Amino acid sequence: MEIAALTPEPEAPPINIHSNGRGHLNLAHSIRSLRLRNGMSQRQLALRMAVPRTYVSKIENEKATPTLSSLERLARALEVSVPSLLSGGERNRQEEVRELIEDSFVADVLPYLSQLNGMQMSSILAQVRDLTVRPRRSA
Repeated sequence: MEIAALTPEPEAPPINIHSNGRGHLNLAHSIRSLRLRNGMSQRQLALRMAVPRTYVSKIENEKATPTLSSLERLARALEVSVPSLLSGGERNRQEEVRELIEDSFVADVLPYLSQLNGMQMSSILAQVRDLTVRPRRSA
């Protein structure tokens, strides 16, 4: 009898979709960030998904792991693709800046930005980002 046959093989490390470690995904943070970026409460997200609000809370607090079907509903409710949801919905910073500068309103305001203080600039940039990233819907 060989000794190697009695030695158990090492187990593969479990997949952790909640870890902040390098190379791992923090799904809870991603969902919360996208929800807040879209200006939604947990209740509003739950209504879009047709699930209880407590389910959204459990996912965001890492008390529950969404199923594949829930991931699809989350992505649809948050207006992103499943890969974007899994990657945190983070867009390339240069891509975001390029899109903002291409906006005609931003191009008109750009020459005046250097005259603003930090608070004014932050407020204007947040409003512009809201308008260009997620256009307002009319009734």
